[in-house]
Amino acid sequence: MQHDSSVPAGRICDTLIRNVSVIDGSGNAPFMADVALAGGRILHIAVAGTGIDSDADWQAQHIIDGAGKVLSPGFIDVHTHDDTNVIRMPGMLPKLSQGVTTVVVGNCGISAAPVSLKNEPPDPMNLLGKAGDFTYPTFASYVEAIHQAQPSVNVAALVGHTALRSNQMDRLDRAATEAEIAAMCSQLREALEHGALGLSTGLAYGNAMQAPTSEVLALAAPLADAGAIYATHLRSEFADILEAMEEAFRIGKHARVAVVISHLKCAGVENWGRSGEVLQALEQAQRYQPVGCDCYPYTASSSTLDLKQVTDTIDIRVTWSEPFPAMGGKLLADIAKEWQLDLVTTARRLQPAGAVYHCMLDEDVNRILNHPATVIGSDGLPNDPFPHPRLWGAFPRVLGHYSREQKLFPLTVAIRKMTGLSAERFGLLERGLVRAGFWADLVLFDPETVRDAATFDDPMQPAEGIEAVWVNGVLSYLGGSKKEATGLRAGRFLARQTGLRPVAAR
Repeated sequence: MQHDSSVPAGRICDTLIRNVSVIDGSGNAPFMADVALAGGRILHIAVAGTGIDSDADWQAQHIIDGAGKVLSPGFIDVHTHDDTNVIRMPGMLPKLSQGVTTVVVGNCGISAAPVSLKNEPPDPMNLLGKAGDFTYPTFASYVEAIHQAQPSVNVAALVGHTALRSNQMDRLDRAATEAEIAAMCSQLREALEHGALGLSTGLAYGNAMQAPTSEVLALAAPLADAGAIYATHLRSEFADILEAMEEAFRIGKHARVAVVISHLKCAGVENWGRSGEVLQALEQAQRYQPVGCDCYPYTASSSTLDLKQVTDTIDIRVTWSEPFPAMGGKLLADIAKEWQLDLVTTARRLQPAGAVYHCMLDEDVNRILNHPATVIGSDGLPNDPFPHPRLWGAFPRVLGHYSREQKLFPLTVAIRKMTGLSAERFGLLERGLVRAGFWADLVLFDPETVRDAATFDDPMQPAEGIEAVWVNGVLSYLGGSKKEATGLRAGRFLARQTGLRPVAAR
């Protein structure tokens, strides 16, 4: 990548990216252009061959030769658990190095705010950190902390149902009372007033599964007036997935809000091959209400070590264990053999712990990834000492493995699933497209070499082929042989800007 500031005086911009193939995030065909950035935004796009707007009279602090490269919107990671990391570790290298410029936090019912803990965080909130990392009793205090930290990526946030439950309930293995629900709704409204995107649930987890549908229906009530959304880690991703999806659709229809199904999958050997009927159920719901989903591009999931998911039919790799940290990175079956215990007893002894579950079928993942309703989310767990490789590799894997090598979808579709469609679904105005006047969240990459380098055995590896990343017009990451952040952090909190209005039910 070439930098040159010796250009004639004339029109002024901060950065000029010359002779680059633009894939703008809309799904439209690529086009050659020169792109000028100024004041954090895309100032001008001069399309090659139009006979206008030669770049010769532009004066730029930085000129970049984009020949042979693609310029696209920065990737929007719609499903993350970076809630505390954007403040504690604002460099956010695992995301920045793969071209991510915006993260959506607060997924799966767990969020850093609003939270007031009496003890250590309950499972799965412990995925976000220790008790000392939860210092945001109001959503407003969390927003202020992001402003102060100024992370290298933009942050938009959901409010977690389990977090609200932990604030108001003495124990989480029961349904909330009317008074507790009212208190949770009050906290949710405060968050919505300060820009939260909506509510998320993680009804499959032990500390939320005793919440009846009626509890979630009541909590979803404030969402419609705010133009917010409902995102859900379904009550089941296994045999009962269709019933769990129907519950999610019922909640969205009742609350008159858009539904996002988190990391849609067919988990467990007994569930393999059901993606067709799962997607058919989603399409049926779309006839009456706004419904979408996100998916990560791997056949393995990752979360806390859950006894309900312990089985000998799939490989389970332990990612961390509080009582036995040396077991991180080992297969559960190997630990059980070493300890001469059965799998469930071994897992119980390791808890609290995390795990990667190789629980999906390629054909199901491909079908879900390829569906028009699907956007990409990494679901990476940044606090795992031995994380799933999706933390560092999800987005380049879509570009390299799935688009270029497997030809699952064209590059224009791949980028739309990671940019324009994501911004549209989460109401992120002036993001997700390469358009004049939009914020300059951009990634420059080599379409021939971009790929994920992170593996299950060596998961903390930056991607190949990401050449440069700009966040709000600031060059934040340089790839190539360097693969390093520039140290300039220009991310900001993105408040909910618009609501997705549902179509009228029929």
